[in-house]
Amino acid sequence: MLKGSTLKALDVRILRLLFSCCRGGQQRSFASSIHRSYITFNDFRNKNRWYTKKELVGYSMQDMYNVVSDVSNYHRFVPYVKRSHVHTQDSGGFKADLIVGFPPLNEAYTSQVTLESPSLVKSECHDGRLFNYLLNEWRFNPGLKDIPNSCVLDFKVSFEFKSLLHSNVANLFFDLICDQMENAFIQEVRRRSGPPSIRSHVLTSQRS
Repeated sequence: MLKGSTLKALDVRILRLLFSCCRGGQQRSFASSIHRSYITFNDFRNKNRWYTKKELVGYSMQDMYNVVSDVSNYHRFVPYVKRSHVHTQDSGGFKADLIVGFPPLNEAYTSQVTLESPSLVKSECHDGRLFNYLLNEWRFNPGLKDIPNSCVLDFKVSFEFKSLLHSNVANLFFDLICDQMENAFIQEVRRRSGPPSIRSHVLTSQRS
């Protein structure tokens, strides 16, 4: 347990990490970085949606990678994933057949999953029945230097529906689905590896 001066020093390092993430074209206030936009009229004309989040978490890169790359067990712990089957494996990754139910829609599709241990898990689909494309990308980078069991995760989801109607339905659940999916992975890491070394800190967050 971190207390007193140790906790204050940790907060200073987190703030430094936050400021470093805001440099290079991402300069914005912390408050605005986690602001959620209201749905506008333009949302209902847009079939393309994306969401990104950078977060400091109390688990190592390897801990996070092991869970996110475990696609064959997604149906056991990831919300809305009804089936997940891995096949056609090679040195760079594998293909995975998934059935995902986003209320009230269900989609069966095949993803090409690219792996770079312990820093990257990327899943792409370009031939779905409902989607023109679907991208999920997780990148893991070192966290605080003196806390090995920490890392900075970059999470990105991006997709484009073929139907404007389906896109409008998804708009109603978009933020909820993204939050629940990311939280499910963190909870699974906790189940496998125990409590985090530090509490999580959102560094940046954006959505279309």
